[in-house]
Amino acid sequence: MSNDDGPQGLPAPPPLGSSALSAGTFDGTAVLITGAGTGLGKGIAVEFARLGASIVIASRKQDNLDAGRAAIEELGAPVETVVCDIRDPDSITAMVGAASEAFGLPRVCVNNAAANFPVPAEDMSPNAWRTVVDITLNGTFFVAREFARRHLAANTPASIINIGASYAWTGGPGFAHSAAAKAGVKNMVESLAVEWGPYGIQVNGLVPGLIPHEDMTADITANLQRADPEKDLLQPAMRVGTRREFGWAATFLASPYAQFISGHTLVVDGANWQRRFMTNPTVVPVRQQMNRGPFNPDP
Repeated sequence: MSNDDGPQGLPAPPPLGSSALSAGTFDGTAVLITGAGTGLGKGIAVEFARLGASIVIASRKQDNLDAGRAAIEELGAPVETVVCDIRDPDSITAMVGAASEAFGLPRVCVNNAAANFPVPAEDMSPNAWRTVVDITLNGTFFVAREFARRHLAANTPASIINIGASYAWTGGPGFAHSAAAKAGVKNMVESLAVEWGPYGIQVNGLVPGLIPHEDMTADITANLQRADPEKDLLQPAMRVGTRREFGWAATFLASPYAQFISGHTLVVDGANWQRRFMTNPTVVPVRQQMNRGPFNPDP
């Protein structure tokens, strides 16, 4: 290929159904995944199921649970669904209990459930702030805590993966609630990995880049719809990611081949969050980006 052909971006991933791990890597292993009925969570669940895991899907919504169950059953893997509100520690205790009753105490826990929506900070209600932080940060901790307590009592090894976001490092204008919560989730990975490592529990983070799925916020969906893939080079990879790539990363982190990796947050985004401009781009205020008028303290 000559230089005249221009940049080509990162190669496409192997086809759906491929895996770098050996078939049966997770045979006899139960994996608990919150928010796994749709979106990236379902993509993670599918890849664990392909490798032999028994899957426990937790969600507040029965429709999401049904969708997740259908995807796992299609693969012929064992699956259980549990209604759970991760804001409620009692609900979490019941969830882990139900998972253990179905398949034995899960060895892997993926904290995928979160809440998010764009809003200028000055327009954000106290309830909006509390809801996002309560689900994304508090819920992640409560689930990790209950899961770890069971393994500490049983003296068994385990793996926890917390799904994060790259604006935990950079900040997220328009997403102050979520960015603050995800920064807490990243710090939690680093703290808990040290606390629980002596007991055989590894804790890692996993961050997605632009990976199209049905749970994307409206602003991301609109940006994708406006973009012309033939002209708009929106990120260094010159393509979006796929759910299977994110799922492959999750299965690796929880696999026997990654036992010495703990306290790390892996970003799967084709280097998009690290790009910088040689000259500063024009500043567009968040309100303008969201097509909102001047701030009104008394709407």
